[in-house]
Amino acid sequence: MRLTRFTDLALRVLMRLAVEDTDLPTTREVAATMKVPYTHTAKVVARLQHLGLVEARRGRGGGLALTGAGRAASVGTVVRELEGVGDVVDCDGAAPCPLRSACLLRGALRRAQEAFFAALDPLTVNDLVAAPTGPLLLGISSGPPGRGGGPAD
Repeated sequence: MRLTRFTDLALRVLMRLAVEDTDLPTTREVAATMKVPYTHTAKVVARLQHLGLVEARRGRGGGLALTGAGRAASVGTVVRELEGVGDVVDCDGAAPCPLRSACLLRGALRRAQEAFFAALDPLTVNDLVAAPTGPLLLGISSGPPGRGGGPAD
């Protein structure tokens, strides 16, 4: 199984927000910390907001915050939601596979995909930022001192 870049970035955004305890970073600041384009980060943040995992506050003192649901969210559930639970291979696509009526591979791949998700189910976003990850994230996410709270972007 391979995660899309979107899901990878979403997990990193959740992790980044999970270690923040005082200042609320803006979407632009999170993008800079993760070294990814702002536009990609904004799309990810919008999706995470829609899922109720992230809250964006506008105005002075605004920024992004992880919700209680985001902190306690199962990584497996988040990945399922972002990746979807479609088949690993497209047997019925534009050029349908001639083996699809008697193929054992499709079922095996489906079970492997579920095992992948199941391995992530017991982990929460909070678990992902335990040492040594959390302290490292805090080190790379330190913004300029005296930042005034800007808009959530």
